[in-house]
Amino acid sequence: MSFKLTILGSSGALPAHGRFPTSQYLCVQNRHFLIDSGEGVQIQLGRYQIPFHKINHIFISHLHGDHYLGLMGLLFSMHLQKRSNELHIYSTPGLDEIITIQLKHSQSVLNYAIHFHSFHSEEQTILFEDEVMTVETIPLRHRIPCSGFLFKEKIKTRRMDKTKLQDGMLLQHIASLKMGNDIKDEAGNMIYRNEDYTLAPRPSFSYAYCSDTAYNEKAIEQLRGVDLLYHEATFMESEKEKALETFHSTAADAARMASAAGVKKLALGHFSARYKDLDPLLEEARAIFADTALAIEGETFELEA
Repeated sequence: MSFKLTILGSSGALPAHGRFPTSQYLCVQNRHFLIDSGEGVQIQLGRYQIPFHKINHIFISHLHGDHYLGLMGLLFSMHLQKRSNELHIYSTPGLDEIITIQLKHSQSVLNYAIHFHSFHSEEQTILFEDEVMTVETIPLRHRIPCSGFLFKEKIKTRRMDKTKLQDGMLLQHIASLKMGNDIKDEAGNMIYRNEDYTLAPRPSFSYAYCSDTAYNEKAIEQLRGVDLLYHEATFMESEKEKALETFHSTAADAARMASAAGVKKLALGHFSARYKDLDPLLEEARAIFADTALAIEGETFELEA
């Protein structure tokens, strides 16, 4: 599976009704990411048998406690389990100070290096890029600086048509054909025409994580056509004034965002403790955007052709 999201926590502000504060684990082509790190995140990673030693990049949307208070415990567990790989942490300014002062006063030195990457929440910035994918910030509207994250696979290489493989075809020929090239001899004569030996690339997928935010029209174009949108839905429309006051969204707001951006699927999360039963929130969103699901603990979303 090239693109898989596991929900570790779905609660807003307080843990309630068996729901943990916000955290998610995303695996993209054997790249392992943690998105937010609410209290109890390491318990949830263990519960769902996710090997947290593979996580090399942690993205923190903002510095309200329910989105990062589980981070310190996770860092110490990585240390106790003899982690040696470096770890990259991305956040708005200040998280490095929070972590450093805790290490200082506990007189602790971790076995591994942490690299802090600060970003400004009002800017759309690429935080991570390699040959497979990119991760960029999504500016959001909240009471303190807050960003979402957009994970996008790049166009994948073409695939060899195994029925067309021939004796004498060299490995470098196959690699070049998968990159979309024709193979010619030194005189320029065609040996293997790309379109005769390859199939179209497998689809590339995208995932947008919109953490705490009021309805944000400015994000619509950046979210245009994503395969999966996670959007906070702290309240229902009956609590619209509370949502506006706290810079949060209703389930209907999340659905309107999904509809306006033309996304393929919507996942709701960050639920207020006032809602034990989440079905009414789901119904409210589905009335506007049919392909909506609840992003609750243990739920997995797999993107595949």
